[in-house]
Amino acid sequence: MKIPAIPRGRRLLTAVVSASFLVIGALPAGAAPVPVDPTDRYIAENDHPMGSQIAKHEGSEPMVLVPQDVNVQAVVHGIDVSGWQGNVDWAHWWNQGKRFAYVKATERNNYRNPYFAQQYNGSYNIGMIRGAYHFAIPNATSGAAQADYFVSNGGGWSRDGKTLPGALDMEYNPYGATCYGLSKPAMTGWIKSFSDRYHALTGRWPVIYTSTSWWSQCVDGDFSSTNPLWVARYASTVGALPYNWQVWTFWQYTSSPIDQNYFNGAYDRLQVLANG
Repeated sequence: MKIPAIPRGRRLLTAVVSASFLVIGALPAGAAPVPVDPTDRYIAENDHPMGSQIAKHEGSEPMVLVPQDVNVQAVVHGIDVSGWQGNVDWAHWWNQGKRFAYVKATERNNYRNPYFAQQYNGSYNIGMIRGAYHFAIPNATSGAAQADYFVSNGGGWSRDGKTLPGALDMEYNPYGATCYGLSKPAMTGWIKSFSDRYHALTGRWPVIYTSTSWWSQCVDGDFSSTNPLWVARYASTVGALPYNWQVWTFWQYTSSPIDQNYFNGAYDRLQVLANG
């Protein structure tokens, strides 16, 4: 039986895929098998990994070994993970030179990553500076409500020198219209609601993850004075940044063989971001 390819960022249980999926009769063309395990099913139905919709809409270049930004003098290497990665071998990624990680905690206000504890605590225990992220669904509930859900389910912050401020993942709608049916002012208001609520709860402004193309289509506000930028661009150069940001803090530049990122600065500057 041929199993359809797993989409970008979705590498869940590839070693046991034939045992983990239920197939009844012949699959329609392009259809995916149905996960049997309840945890696998929960992830398959609810978890959209960071950048999955950006790659779907904007495409990506083959893995770039040494992406460049001529304005950057030093970088720290890191990764991001979601429920699709399951239990992560953190020692492996540490030995690959990764020194920070972002872990998906929540999506909308009804999904929690079932592997969050292993991923979040495991990255910390191996020595990485780690943070959590939330995949936004802006037409579901208010920004403030999703910030509450995020902080209540792993997205908080503490000044321990090893915890990064939470990240808000803003990208193409996996369920329909690119901008979730919101006007630019309404989307800007939603992001501000999330950001303000997160700041009120934690004392930190959330990192905003997005692509320049999506942001230009859907947002008309300026968050450059408060929120660090995490830009997604799967190419050899970072390209133009979203409105009014003059510098990127994180750059997600590839998904091969896992989502990989740069932090813009030396390790001591990453520690400063963690400490607030």
